[in-house]
Amino acid sequence: MKDLFEKIYRDKGPLGKWAAQAEGYFVFPKLEGEISNRMKFQGKEVITWSINDYLGLANHPEVRKVDAEAAAKYGSAYPMGARMMSGHTELHEQLQNELAEFVNKEAAYLLNFGYQGMVSTIDALVSKDDIIVYDVDAHACIIDGVRLHMGKRFTYKHNDVESLEKNLERATKMAEQTGGGILVISEGVFGMRGEQGRLKEIVELKKKFNFRLFVDDAHGFGTLGATGAGAGEEQGVQDDIDVYFATFAKSMASTGAFIAGDKEIIDYLKYNLRSQMFAKSLQMQLVVGALKRLDMLRTMPELKQNLWTIVNALQSGLKERGFDIGTTQSCVTPVYLKGSIPEAMALVKDLRENHGIFCSIVVYPVIPKGLILLRMIPTATHTLQDVKETLDAFDAIRERLENGTYKRMSAALTAAMGE
Repeated sequence: MKDLFEKIYRDKGPLGKWAAQAEGYFVFPKLEGEISNRMKFQGKEVITWSINDYLGLANHPEVRKVDAEAAAKYGSAYPMGARMMSGHTELHEQLQNELAEFVNKEAAYLLNFGYQGMVSTIDALVSKDDIIVYDVDAHACIIDGVRLHMGKRFTYKHNDVESLEKNLERATKMAEQTGGGILVISEGVFGMRGEQGRLKEIVELKKKFNFRLFVDDAHGFGTLGATGAGAGEEQGVQDDIDVYFATFAKSMASTGAFIAGDKEIIDYLKYNLRSQMFAKSLQMQLVVGALKRLDMLRTMPELKQNLWTIVNALQSGLKERGFDIGTTQSCVTPVYLKGSIPEAMALVKDLRENHGIFCSIVVYPVIPKGLILLRMIPTATHTLQDVKETLDAFDAIRERLENGTYKRMSAALTAAMGE
């Protein structure tokens, strides 16, 4: 019999094998200072494009004041216990009611964490006789939720409605045999590519197939739609989303999440979400802080306007200079370049050390081999000067990538890793 840990000693995984070269710099980096457009990295000021603070609320003085007052009043423990037993308050209910109204749903329910809540919601919505059909590029939290499903599941090609339709035909035949139903899962905005899920076309398929639609709108909530209610509002199909999910970790610059839908559905989930039934209630200072943030989303449209001024300047500037930003339809701004993992490391180090630009680097296995994805998250706190400096820096790194500078710089690392 093998030692359980033998596989760990033998294979660190596609990313883990680079830990000695990457940790503390390329992965698990330590940004310092107040969350803002410019922070410190290893003692140097950098323009930060990797913070999901879309609307600039993380260090907004009004938000900081409310957070501090709530922490002083309630501490970090209250309420103690799970909500079903002892952790339920009027402020939790108030926040749920206001969130439901904001996203145009009958009811909403708070979740302690987005990832945990997504996994548990999927688990609660389906039984072994049901079939799940989901986008192949779905976020890890969706994939992990689907893994809990004891029944059949099918993936459809990313944002490919024809592929979805074929898989719905398969799912329909199977559901007729099992006596179950069908759950379709998409994201409102896909966090790596920035593409909106094709919600309008998915909803149109309801005329042909009997299914329910669950949408993860983590990146759309607060950034898309006339009021900021997300991708469903942007595409005019919010009413047709059966279960709507969003997190506080992006536009709300906090911790927590929520689901929303018809009252009867939310009431069912409230009594069947294991991650909430058997976990401590969302802390009161987070609830109070979320109420303040939601009020600002409603009453300060300039926050979203400022965000999109930066988004449009950055994305149009990149396209004008010939960069490939894919087909993003959101604030998420990907820049695709061709190169190896060692070249990506050399490129990012140059970008940070010599140009003062900090953005997230994404490589295989998240994206195909031979590609480098530099993922940027514009925020309302960025300036047009930040955009200009970043565009100039990207021109410089592209030239060095194309002329082989990074390949030469990374040769020793490549040889050491046996690549």
